[in-house]
Amino acid sequence: MAEMGSKGVTAGKIASNVQKKLTRAQEKVLQKLGKADETKDEQFEQCVQNFNKQLTEGTRLQKDLRTYLASVKAMHEASKKLNECLQEVYEPDWPGRDEASKIAENNDLLWMDYHQKLVDQALLTMDTYLGQFPDIKSRIAKRGRKLVDYDSARHHYESLQTAKKKDEAKIAKAEEELIKAQKVFEEMNVDLQEELPSLWNSRVGFYVNTFQSIAGLEENFHKEMSKLNQNLNDVLISLEKQHGSNTFTVKAQPRKKAKLFSRLRRKKNSDNAPAKGNKSPSPPPDGSPAATPEIRVNHEPEPAGAATPGATLPKSPSQSSLPAVVVETFSATVNGTVESGSGAGRLDLPPGFMFKVQAQHDYTATDTDELQLKAGDVVLVIPFQNPEEQDEGWLMGVKETDWNQHKELEKCRGVFPENFTERVQ
Repeated sequence: MAEMGSKGVTAGKIASNVQKKLTRAQEKVLQKLGKADETKDEQFEQCVQNFNKQLTEGTRLQKDLRTYLASVKAMHEASKKLNECLQEVYEPDWPGRDEASKIAENNDLLWMDYHQKLVDQALLTMDTYLGQFPDIKSRIAKRGRKLVDYDSARHHYESLQTAKKKDEAKIAKAEEELIKAQKVFEEMNVDLQEELPSLWNSRVGFYVNTFQSIAGLEENFHKEMSKLNQNLNDVLISLEKQHGSNTFTVKAQPRKKAKLFSRLRRKKNSDNAPAKGNKSPSPPPDGSPAATPEIRVNHEPEPAGAATPGATLPKSPSQSSLPAVVVETFSATVNGTVESGSGAGRLDLPPGFMFKVQAQHDYTATDTDELQLKAGDVVLVIPFQNPEEQDEGWLMGVKETDWNQHKELEKCRGVFPENFTERVQ
């Protein structure tokens, strides 16, 4: 009998809940169609909007904080591996081995302490802060359902009162249900009207405390880590002093292609070689017109057909016996400018000048087409005549001192490793 009674109660409760859902659904349809008015509370709706915004911001902060902690843990592991590598390569007879080992141990402990304090003072606080939102969110939803019940009971009571045939018993029962629904709704509404503004205002203090904790922990961590790094630097300086003769030197990238000038020189020699059986022409005597072409440029306008006596007009580039680079420089400097690959430049720069670099290390040339560099030398960088000749990590240029003295690219230019230099202009 007890089981049947229990089942009967359960069945009755289920039926009651189903009836409530149907009544609420019907009430919402009538409200959307404009056939029934809806109780509005704009102040409460604003509180709900603030609540949803606060929940979204808090959830994002929690997610980003977890990402930050994961990054700290990853950095800890990377730092640990790096220190383990140092311990493995640190030979027993090197000075400072024990100090380096102790620094690595303290480094590991410092990372662990930093991570744990972030968890305790930031993440757990964050979790506690967000832990109150699910219950309030559930109560807001329940309050919304009770408001629909109240509106439905109110409309039902009003409809019975305005009916042509009044049934006093039904009106009394409807009034009783209305009072009950109103009481339940108002109790929930009053509680939320007090809690939501208070929760919204609490966000400021929470954000301040959270970020102050993170900032303070990070500041202390970096202070302590800085001390450890300084100690490790001192140990390595001591090691360097005792093994100074074995200092690591900068090396140039290997050149994979054939040597540029060597190849060009072979090609030039091949082009200029006389045919078999022919005698090579003798060079013109010094001082002859053929040996030293005279070029004069008259900037003053002249009458048509007139020529200045004794003046020699410059030949066209195709007719000139001058080297190609001189012809190019001459043709570009008639009007006082040098027009090269980088645009109009100054007369004191080589054709095609792009930028300047300064040697940071000495470089000993290993081939005739390479520049010999001393730390501090300034090099004027120019483009390769054939871009395919350029090896990765190598530049073409002429030392500024050589250019100012000779103004001859063919004799002065050469290639050099880029990583031995630093751009200055």
